[in-house]
Amino acid sequence: MAGANCLVTNDWICGEYLRTRARELTDATLQHVGITVASVLIGLAVAVPLALLVRARPRWAGPVLGLTTLLYTVPSLAMFSLLLPFLGLSTALVVTGLVLYSLTILVRGVLAGLAAVPAETREAARGMGYGPGRLLWEVELPLALPALMAGLRMATVSTIALTTVGAVVGRGGLGNLIEDALPTFFKAQVLAAAVLCVLLAVAADLLLLGLQRLLTPWTRAGTRKRTGTRTRTRTGTGTRTGTLAGARRAGGA
Repeated sequence: MAGANCLVTNDWICGEYLRTRARELTDATLQHVGITVASVLIGLAVAVPLALLVRARPRWAGPVLGLTTLLYTVPSLAMFSLLLPFLGLSTALVVTGLVLYSLTILVRGVLAGLAAVPAETREAARGMGYGPGRLLWEVELPLALPALMAGLRMATVSTIALTTVGAVVGRGGLGNLIEDALPTFFKAQVLAAAVLCVLLAVAADLLLLGLQRLLTPWTRAGTRKRTGTRTRTRTGTGTRTGTLAGARRAGGA
């Protein structure tokens, strides 16, 4: 009875709400995840060719980066309004808007990763007979993964947050629950949806971080090697310092 009373008293934390609305929360979460995954994957599929175009033709850097930045500054409600005549009130409307927002982060992430590939590595690959396509897929993109994955993580977390705005067209995942709860200020529903959004962002970031570590084992090896070198250097320095101190004491005696 006490648990049910939290719905009557409109408490922030209400176990009865979680129990009775579990299906609703699950459906909203799955919709949120689906929209986010589709938006990020499509955004990545668009960002990689754009980044390659900018690298191949540097004069396009200004227009491409300027356009993606301009799109990111457009308020979400205005973006959806501009896309509405073409896509209607649909999930495609929300996904398209989120894809456009993700480009400014993803394009820069891909460019930063490709720029970080050492020039001597490219020259060595060309000397071994690697063509442009093989050089890109087997050398440059693998070495660009750390920066690319960093951009992907930022874009994913940003997209999870922006997906809630899709509630204005009824396709906002957990944002729908927040919008439905605001007129009556249904505290338990607002808090539950907000917490789930945060948990989704944290889980997605940790998942992508784990994937990055799995795909780039050489970065861990490099870190361990540098750590070991610093440890040996400090040990060697300490040993030499101790030896010199002992020699001075012996000389003084």
